[in-house]
Amino acid sequence: MEAAHEALVKSGVIGDVLEDFMPSMDMKVKYGDREVQNGDELTPSEAAAAPFVEIAGRHENGDLYTLVMSDPDAPSPDNPVAAEWLHWLVVNIPGATTLPHSSAGDPVTAYKGPSPPMGVHRYVLALFRQPQRITAHAPAARKGFKARQWASQHGLGRPVAAVFFRARKE
Repeated sequence: MEAAHEALVKSGVIGDVLEDFMPSMDMKVKYGDREVQNGDELTPSEAAAAPFVEIAGRHENGDLYTLVMSDPDAPSPDNPVAAEWLHWLVVNIPGATTLPHSSAGDPVTAYKGPSPPMGVHRYVLALFRQPQRITAHAPAARKGFKARQWASQHGLGRPVAAVFFRARKE
């Protein structure tokens, strides 16, 4: 988990998107047969469909989680005025589950794959433990979404896991 933390710090994910935290859960993200490691580069077509997200690790029976996927580099890493761009938001995900699964969690926004217009973008999937079941509504816009602020507004605290990948225009 320390290697994951180090990768998140070096990439600026911790700082730009998330508060500092030490991962306490294991989250595996797979696009097709490819398991994403922090910093991997994928093509937008490889990540066009929602990934399989497996949540594992120590959790209590009944624990629920929120998954947020955002792009902190929109529209470009040099000028991220639309950051963060919200790509996916799912709440009330039971522990020890795999997404997408019809009964796993409540989608707040549908998955929208990467489509970076210029430069190399980071795509961050962050997992938050929920203190209780929450009711959430889709934000008014995907542009300008702030994962840290959204988590705070919903009483989620710091993330328990995060994975990021990079993509550039095809």
